[in-house]
Amino acid sequence: MPEISKKGHNMPQSPIRKLVPYAEEANKKGKIVYYLNIGQPDIKTPTIALDAVKVHSLDILAYSRSEGSEEYRMKIAKYYKKNHIDITHNDIIVTTGGSEALLFAFGSIMDEDDELIIPEPFYANYNGFSTASGIKVVPVISKIDNNFALPPIEEFEKLITPNTKAILICNPGNPTGYLYSKEEIKKLASIVKKHDLFLIADEVYREFVYDGIEHYSILQEPGLEEHAIVIDSVSKRYSMCGARIGYLVSKNKEVIQTALKFAQARLSPPTLAQIASEAALDTPQSYFDDVINEYAKRRNVLIRELEKIDGVKVAKPNGAFYCIAELPVKNSDDFAKWLLESFDYNNNTVMVAPAAGFYSTPGVGQNQIRIAYVLNEESLRAAVKILAEALKVYKD
Repeated sequence: MPEISKKGHNMPQSPIRKLVPYAEEANKKGKIVYYLNIGQPDIKTPTIALDAVKVHSLDILAYSRSEGSEEYRMKIAKYYKKNHIDITHNDIIVTTGGSEALLFAFGSIMDEDDELIIPEPFYANYNGFSTASGIKVVPVISKIDNNFALPPIEEFEKLITPNTKAILICNPGNPTGYLYSKEEIKKLASIVKKHDLFLIADEVYREFVYDGIEHYSILQEPGLEEHAIVIDSVSKRYSMCGARIGYLVSKNKEVIQTALKFAQARLSPPTLAQIASEAALDTPQSYFDDVINEYAKRRNVLIRELEKIDGVKVAKPNGAFYCIAELPVKNSDDFAKWLLESFDYNNNTVMVAPAAGFYSTPGVGQNQIRIAYVLNEESLRAAVKILAEALKVYKD
């Protein structure tokens, strides 16, 4: 019988999606499931984006340019300038989601067995993309006790080897919601310049920051032009996850030229989704003001309710729409399955994402879960009540 590749065997399952069959079975049994596991916003997509697809005048649904249409990239550049980031459309490659932008970045700057340092916990698919690219993730652990702040620079220094090619951060963070400060970005800039590394920042959640704090992009940091690579996407910003449009941004011309070769190999990003995404850039600021205000309220409700549960520790996020909660259980994977298979509270249950899948260090995060606060306040209160009742009866 033909054999599956080692890479295929090593490809990790998604901690976000692997429990879907259990949730489907719970639904078949008539249970109502509150989905706290996945970052699918319930916020409506801007009408201006949906209308652009409805009224397009295309006669042929043709390929676009491999790097994305020039008109769209020019509008993206204007968006960045509005956010105090000075780039041109030639510094941008439009991709099929932020996922493809990450794969293009990895392929452009790293070879087989090269190393990538990432503060963990981190977006689970970084493990998958690294496996697919044949590169090694080297984790530096951030901790819930200090709200998942950037680990000391000395911890990064210890991990740098001749095979180290880049440091990757998510800012604001998925799954922690941590927002790196300007001072922390400057520390990272210093170390990548010192060791001649790339600094990749996944800034997909840049619009979602709270408490009056401002997001500071690595593209704003002086002297980082040859080192900085930004990953971005329309998925969360405009509640357009299904559009699958992202982009890779860098002032390093060689990075862009190399990434373009990968873009040419997959031909082009989707045309209709680019039309919707280009139109979305005209979304009024009031849309974002309302959305950010809504997420801030949801965050406050979630954190307040979680802190009422005995034995639960939770980190307060300053960005994105996720948090990590530490539970009084030994194995959150087993607990998450049990919630869907064996537990209900008034015929309701919850689906969470076990957090061990957001680490690459074995054994870390076993008693943690990631919660996405993408439900309305009433639903969040109900979901946390179910979680509290479940913890009263659950036995490891």
